[in-house]
Amino acid sequence: MNPEEIARVDIDELLKSAGFIIQDMSKFDRTASLGVAVREFVMQDGSKADYLIFIDGKACGVIEAKKAGLSLSGVENQSSQYANNLPSNVRYHRLPLPFIYESNSKEIYFSYLRDDNPRSRKVFSFHKPEFLLKLLNETSTLRNNFKNLPKLLKTNLRDCQFNAIESLEKSLQNLKPRSLIQMATGAGKTYTACNFIYRLIKFANAKRVLFLVDRNNLGRQTKKEFENFHLIDENRKFSEVYIVQHLSSNNIDKDAKVVITTIQRLYSMLQGEENYNDLDEEISAFETKPVKSKEVAYNPKLPIETFDFIVVDECHRSIYGEWRQVLEYFDAFLIGLTATPSKQTLGYFNKNLVSSYPLERSIADGINVDCDIFRIRTKIGESGSVIEAGETPIMDKRTREEKYESLDEDMEYSSKELDYSVLAPNQIITVLKCYKNAIFTQLFPEREPNFVPKTLIFAKDDNHAENITRYAREVFNEGNEFCKKITYNIGNQDPESLIKAFKVDPKLRIAVTVDMIATGTDIKALEVIIFMRDVKSSIYYEQMKGRGVRTINANDLQTITPNAISKDKFYIIDAVGVTESKKSLSAPLERKKSLSLKKLLENVAKGDISDDTLSTLAGRIVRIEANTDEKDINQIKTLTGDKTLSDIANEILDTLDPDNTKDKSEDEINDLKDTALRPFNSPALRALLIELSSKSKIYI
Repeated sequence: MNPEEIARVDIDELLKSAGFIIQDMSKFDRTASLGVAVREFVMQDGSKADYLIFIDGKACGVIEAKKAGLSLSGVENQSSQYANNLPSNVRYHRLPLPFIYESNSKEIYFSYLRDDNPRSRKVFSFHKPEFLLKLLNETSTLRNNFKNLPKLLKTNLRDCQFNAIESLEKSLQNLKPRSLIQMATGAGKTYTACNFIYRLIKFANAKRVLFLVDRNNLGRQTKKEFENFHLIDENRKFSEVYIVQHLSSNNIDKDAKVVITTIQRLYSMLQGEENYNDLDEEISAFETKPVKSKEVAYNPKLPIETFDFIVVDECHRSIYGEWRQVLEYFDAFLIGLTATPSKQTLGYFNKNLVSSYPLERSIADGINVDCDIFRIRTKIGESGSVIEAGETPIMDKRTREEKYESLDEDMEYSSKELDYSVLAPNQIITVLKCYKNAIFTQLFPEREPNFVPKTLIFAKDDNHAENITRYAREVFNEGNEFCKKITYNIGNQDPESLIKAFKVDPKLRIAVTVDMIATGTDIKALEVIIFMRDVKSSIYYEQMKGRGVRTINANDLQTITPNAISKDKFYIIDAVGVTESKKSLSAPLERKKSLSLKKLLENVAKGDISDDTLSTLAGRIVRIEANTDEKDINQIKTLTGDKTLSDIANEILDTLDPDNTKDKSEDEINDLKDTALRPFNSPALRALLIELSSKSKIYI
């Protein structure tokens, strides 16, 4: 056989897998099956189409076959000619024949000529006959429907959510196959997704959306969000109108409109496995070692047309690497949601970042709070130490059984071995004591010392978490209810109920985890995050840090932490140097922490427009606004020309945003800064800000 004939053998198999019967002209029977592909079909002008596709007895498409390795874009004219050249005596669904495929057996490209602007796209395999029949019976196409989406109404949407949805829909109207939305933690990514998914289902007639999460507990949260999502135009909940399925087995409900799962389970389904271990879905990809690229083969039980859209929510970059073929198996638009896009993520989405709302903006808008960093250094934590020769306790990390063994000579260990191969209880105790002593003297000096702020500690592994939990109870002289370990290894206890208790229970003040609360879990009352482990991934670090950024109403906070006044920032307690590497993507707004507000305002009034000064000022005034009442806000507006402090903070950040200033000269940028800072020329405003900051006890 020549190369093209070899390719056709493979194409035959791909068609059979999708449910087609393959025929030669000598055995032509267009009614032999729902889907029939006839080889070498003679067209009106005497030319031969490599394959003519019949669905339900009528012609509807062609396949142009070429040898392996041949690029296919140059073949499009040939296949289009066949689509317009059907013999007059052949029954058809519509002309020109709407389904056009080109294949060299290794690649398949598909065009749908009913689209207003047909654009060929790469597909993993051929579509099933049943799906093509549905397309033929539809009055319009998915891509055409994008142009008829009704105008988006602001209603309950934040500006960042409105802009993200509007920009995404423009991207889809331009037929961009991949779109990425960046939205800061806490800004409402899932709520945004509920809105655009609803619009795509109702107005674009999307048949099913896949929502991929990093791990299973985030899937449960996502399902709750959909169940509680109120459809304003129908005055019903989303789940009352559409079926939302969070997969707990490897079977998709045929009527489900939204399917929520992890990439691991999805791969298991493509492999044809009947069951999948739920525990594997509880482990974040951020905590697993890189795996070999997952290769997939066509599975007729999960055809390529199963989903119209795949939404990837804050998943590890490996989903675009090792798991890439799983994503690209489906003939679907890809929509990424992330707070912290990496270069790999941006590259995978063809740099089509349709909307960007970084953490700094969310802080300026009062959606999130900024952080301060408190560094704790210990000699062992920085440099390691020596275990002296003689009897020393040895613990089995798997069973936690402890026994004594004799060391013949001194054993040196480095800080990297600490809490992995070497346990130094005094080092853990020293860090916890330092934190305890600083809480009401340096961190929250305005509070009565009766309630420790809600504190989340990140440990290196489960054994480390176990030790921290026990020593924390000892250091703070408290019982079991005060501090709990929340990992996957907690016996018969339900981790979800512990997380819920940590969110609202005034008795549970400290939670120790490894990665279970690292991403996607909102704990609004959380005011302190302690890193007792380093984190190599900058993206993962940002997500862990993001657990503390959420705002909370002062009354709600006082219900959980009675001695609190309000939450206008949170603390990162760094016991390992995690904040000192270059991994951080978003630095705190306040860069001049030692500078008093009075001095800061004086410097601005005198003309200081340095980036650090402006960033610090933006961070300070947002914190002041978080502690103001309506009377204070009206006073501020009177002095600023009806602007809030959040408005001014955003104007300041505009001058620091490289995207806004990339085409401007230094003088033009300085003019923008002067304009943004003009309200602070008013002595009355400066005096009011100092008074408000003193009243709220923000600055000592």
